[in-house]
Amino acid sequence: MSDSPLNSFDQLALCAPLQRALRSLGYQTPTPVQAAAIPPLLEGRDLLGCSQTGTGKTAAFALPILQKLSLSKQRPAPRNTRTLVLTPTRELAVQVASSFQDYGRYLGLKMAVVYGGVSLGPQIRACSRGLDVVVATPGRLMDLMARGHLLLGNLDTFVLDEADRMLDMGFLPDIKRILSLIPKRRQSLFFSATMPSAIAKLADSILTDPVRVQVAPAATPVDLIDQRVLFVTQNDKRALLGEVLKDSQTERVLVFTRTKHAADRVVQQLVRSQVNAEAIHGNKSQNARQNALTNFRNGRTRVLVATDIASRGIDVEGITHVINYDLPHEPESYVHRIGRTGRAGSDGVAISFCAPQEKICLRNIERLIRQAVPVQDSRSYGVAGSRPPQNLAARRPPRHNRRPSLAA
Repeated sequence: MSDSPLNSFDQLALCAPLQRALRSLGYQTPTPVQAAAIPPLLEGRDLLGCSQTGTGKTAAFALPILQKLSLSKQRPAPRNTRTLVLTPTRELAVQVASSFQDYGRYLGLKMAVVYGGVSLGPQIRACSRGLDVVVATPGRLMDLMARGHLLLGNLDTFVLDEADRMLDMGFLPDIKRILSLIPKRRQSLFFSATMPSAIAKLADSILTDPVRVQVAPAATPVDLIDQRVLFVTQNDKRALLGEVLKDSQTERVLVFTRTKHAADRVVQQLVRSQVNAEAIHGNKSQNARQNALTNFRNGRTRVLVATDIASRGIDVEGITHVINYDLPHEPESYVHRIGRTGRAGSDGVAISFCAPQEKICLRNIERLIRQAVPVQDSRSYGVAGSRPPQNLAARRPPRHNRRPSLAA
């Protein structure tokens, strides 16, 4: 393939059924991560990908995998899978599996998604027939393997998605156990939005001479996102949220809280204020989480309130605003959160509420993203707010925002 830019999926050596599926989905031009990753993956190379959410990385790894499976004469043995995609959360597993189904709709391959919180029966039956692709969360995968319902001895391709969140959630022992059970000779793909030293070390243990694909600097928010911070006391956050949501531009809003209980309290407050809102977190059943996500995606719910762990897999078009009701303790989570808006070439707004006790979190975030988050006066919303730290208040004015201030 030439070094000229890829302007069309037609330039990629994808089989006719995949090209047909892409046309039916309206895909025309590969994103940068797709253009960089698909050619070496089609050659069978291992890959280390560092890209933000919303850059099209699922298609970047799904299309080459589906191509390889479609061209192979091998068929999956009972209780075996040829491809394993490991994801940290149920929501992300469902999202990735749905993408595989969409892209592979004309290939006749056998696929299944495996996650906890639902009955084992259908997943056991799917595994018993043998599968070309399994998309799984670690806990349920380990359960099926321990019971002998799923074997990994014939695995051809292994994908570890959202590796940084895997480590945050404590899945490293499970990952190491799974790695010990899969063939040494395999194609491995490793994706992470951030690349701290622990993630780089894990990647080195999984990959062999990988192609490295990095789209935008690690942990740098998408340029189209208009970021701002409002200093406010913890007790005034509810009032401030209500005022922010009065703006007509806040059409589809994702709100992040630090705890499950806080998410529920925020939803209760919003519902009392006649705002359609639902919560999504680990205490909700799988059906409740899926229903909340569907309502948010379809526009029946205007505000979705989420915790960090539940947020992976919230891949919804048209999110106009991300509001950090609580700032995260881990600065990398800020990058994941705000990446839910400003997708697919659209702009978006990320608003952070910063209470006095959270100022250290803000400093850590700004250190990570290598820029100051512009300060907006809470008084513009009729809320008294709190004094910003002296070093923050004295900063130079931010660059002109792409979108006018919500207070305008």
